[in-house]
Amino acid sequence: MLKDLNVENYALIDKLNISFSEGMSIITGETGAGKSILLGALSLVLGGRADVSVLKDKERNCVVEASFEVEGCGLEHLLEKNEIDCEPELIVRRTINPAGKSRAFVNDVPVNAGVLKDIGTKLLDVHSQHENLLLSNSKFQLSALDAITDFGNLKTHYGQYFDRYRSAEKRLEELLASNAKSKADYDYVKYQFEQLERMKLKSGEQEELETEVAKLSNIEEIKSGYEKLSALLSGDDISVINMLKEAAHLLTRLQKTYQPAAELAVRTDGCLVEIKDIAAEIDKVYDSLYLDPEMLAAAETRLNGIYELQQKHRVGSIDELLRLQAEYEQSLKTTDSLDEAVATTEKEMNENLKQAKALAGEISEARRQSIPLIEQHVTGLLKSLGMPNVVFRVELVSTERCMPEGMDEISFLFSANRDAEPREISKVASGGEMSRLMLALKSLLVKGMKLPTIIFDEIDTGVSGEVADKMGSIIRELSQKTQVINITHLPQIASKGKSHYLVYKEDTPSATHTRVRRLNGEERIMEIAKMLSGSHVTEAALEHAKELLNHV
Repeated sequence: MLKDLNVENYALIDKLNISFSEGMSIITGETGAGKSILLGALSLVLGGRADVSVLKDKERNCVVEASFEVEGCGLEHLLEKNEIDCEPELIVRRTINPAGKSRAFVNDVPVNAGVLKDIGTKLLDVHSQHENLLLSNSKFQLSALDAITDFGNLKTHYGQYFDRYRSAEKRLEELLASNAKSKADYDYVKYQFEQLERMKLKSGEQEELETEVAKLSNIEEIKSGYEKLSALLSGDDISVINMLKEAAHLLTRLQKTYQPAAELAVRTDGCLVEIKDIAAEIDKVYDSLYLDPEMLAAAETRLNGIYELQQKHRVGSIDELLRLQAEYEQSLKTTDSLDEAVATTEKEMNENLKQAKALAGEISEARRQSIPLIEQHVTGLLKSLGMPNVVFRVELVSTERCMPEGMDEISFLFSANRDAEPREISKVASGGEMSRLMLALKSLLVKGMKLPTIIFDEIDTGVSGEVADKMGSIIRELSQKTQVINITHLPQIASKGKSHYLVYKEDTPSATHTRVRRLNGEERIMEIAKMLSGSHVTEAALEHAKELLNHV
């Protein structure tokens, strides 16, 4: 249950502290006094949107803090998941600084707004008159039915199979799209791959071919050069070898009379040996050089084929062509494997869909068994709320497709008149009828959802008199099982509360402030008398107020 709410620097609130008790708490006040401001502040600690515009003083932080008794609320797993200590009291704090930055804490542990919402849904339900529009929403209608239906683990297991089915369905769509594209490109890719594969390219081959073509294309010039080199080094007349021989002979004679010539003689002999070796190599190469037109043509054809492929694929080397060839080959393998992947994923999708449909059938049956309960409960309450001819019917239709909550579509049908066929609520229910219908549903949902606290924000719109008194009794009965905070403008309902808070405005020389105070016995009589007669309180109104309070 909600124990305390502390608000600082929010809208018209400078500083405010409210302590709530068990049972039914009433909040009243004139229109515009700030009752909605309290709900706005409370929404912040429940994960609502933070906005810098709510700061009363633009130079200070806005701080909203609420403490809850949470024992038995089933929050253990959620708190543990977010590394928050699970204690009997939960303190939630939300701050907004002047720059608009919001921070949130649960038991002093920083959390995001999403975590606050998850926690808030297990702590408190706020129902405003605008929420009556949800009555026409099929999702709300289905959640209302499900809240009182005992599914065991059915919905958990269904959700697992449904999620797997949708995941497989999404993957199948992606695979089919990829497969279609791959098949569209298959022939093109296959042609490119086979053209490259036929070439049997080898790394470094291009450089070898370019060297071979250059040699064969200039064979005569090369042979002529080698022939001249051979003549220079080892010709019969003047040649390098003959001159070196003569030099060596001369140095050998000189060393007999001049010792330093001996070293030069050795070196000259070495040069002679090296030159003879070079000359022999030149002669060997010269003898091997000959023009082979077929070899030249083959090398040029091969090289031109490589050049054409490089130009076609806009690359500059055989290594890049080999990389492309590998990519084309992998693409062909992928295309071949996609058919298998499609078949496997389709089988997985169908298996999970089959399981989900089987469980959806069990979910539908569980819902059908709960329909009489919700129809009887709502009809009974509505009759007690001044609608003797009411008909409330839940229509459940099974669909062919799986949805997140099963395979059912639901409609709440309603008629308040004896001679009228039940129709969709939005088409036939008035504002007052919607309020009574929502209260009847909420009274059932509170039991099913086991919420520790529920806030009714003027749920009594459109009703008065005896119906209002009966609504108050129903709300008071709810408060025996859960904490109820009821914002109302009706004295019949205000008189049912265990505690009563007045929201009012107070003007100071510098500003207007929203204040809240808990009323004592005499103050409460006066407040209810004002609600009965207006600002001019009569003796009759005071007596009536006392009568209402004593009648509870």
